[in-house]
Amino acid sequence: MTYTGDVTVGGPADVRELPGLRVTKLAVGPYDNNVYLLRCATTGTTVLVDGANEAERVLATLAADPLVAIVQTHGHFDHVQAIAELRAATGARLLCHAADAGMMPPGQEPELVADGDEVAVGEATLRAIHLEGHTPGGLALLYEGDPERPHLFTGDSLFPGGVGNTQQDAARFTRLLDDVEAKLFCLPDETWVYPGHGKDTTLGAERPSIPEWRARGW
Repeated sequence: MTYTGDVTVGGPADVRELPGLRVTKLAVGPYDNNVYLLRCATTGTTVLVDGANEAERVLATLAADPLVAIVQTHGHFDHVQAIAELRAATGARLLCHAADAGMMPPGQEPELVADGDEVAVGEATLRAIHLEGHTPGGLALLYEGDPERPHLFTGDSLFPGGVGNTQQDAARFTRLLDDVEAKLFCLPDETWVYPGHGKDTTLGAERPSIPEWRARGW
């Protein structure tokens, strides 16, 4: 089956086999969040990108693979609701940027990840990229172990059609677009983008629209 990234709440996961890493994308309700199980092809060690919701479905999808960490792209409510239950079931570490640490659920103390830090997924490695604007401590996660293209998990900082919501705050919007343009669009056009909601895209598909985004202010 060819990976499309088109998933729906209550529907099956979509799975992509990359060199060194399996990506399993699952949509969870009630806010149609995407969560991503990243599994090391060698060890089976798995990291979850965003403990959004529906812990039971995430655990069923995980099956026997050991979940060692939950990495939060940011701390908004719809992205953190399953953290406590998932950690209780698996003992996984919780990782986030310092600026969003106070947004984690009560009693869930995170380990801090800074811009440029590496996050291990067994023998695979992700690189954290700090993106300020949607929240103060937004993170994207970059996997460069595929010789065909980089793979970029952007949370709510970049979607098909624009950057994330900044509540019509012009300063926040400018910070976010500046970060996204400088830190993400330096990557090649074929870079695959896995957002926090909705369909996937590529940087090449979005790059021509950057001036339009900046002009419209959202």
